[in-house]
Amino acid sequence: MLNKIIIMGRLTRDPELRRTQSGTAVTSFSVACDRDFKSQSGEKETDFIDVVAWRNTAEFVSKYFSKGRMAVVEGRLQIRDWTDREGGKRRSAEVVADNVYFGDSKRDGGGEYGGGSYGAPPAYGAPAAGGRTSGFGGESDFAEISEEDGNLPF
Repeated sequence: MLNKIIIMGRLTRDPELRRTQSGTAVTSFSVACDRDFKSQSGEKETDFIDVVAWRNTAEFVSKYFSKGRMAVVEGRLQIRDWTDREGGKRRSAEVVADNVYFGDSKRDGGGEYGGGSYGAPPAYGAPAAGGRTSGFGGESDFAEISEEDGNLPF
């Protein structure tokens, strides 16, 4: 079975970082995604998609993202059934984020880093678990190869 979703949009509010009773970090936020087509009235419509992130991804989002920031969210769609205060049965859909990436640059949307993710191995600019950075502005996991080296693997 496959349940994979990728969305890109702007955060509609600041992420809310909370902790479970066991201390696990969880962050909730909403992303506004414009549709690719216009309605019959000629207006572009927008979908507001709820997202939840857990553990390190939750801490990363709450630290580096804020309202209006462009985000790319990679995760899975989850449907939850619940009961409201009046006893009515309700159903809601949300994206459970595996990875969250910057969708804009520091110039465009603010923030400390120019791009990156958390949840998967860090992309350029995102802080790694040990505090190291990969790519810009810090110690790198990559070594430079001289152009004269004739034994390149490609």
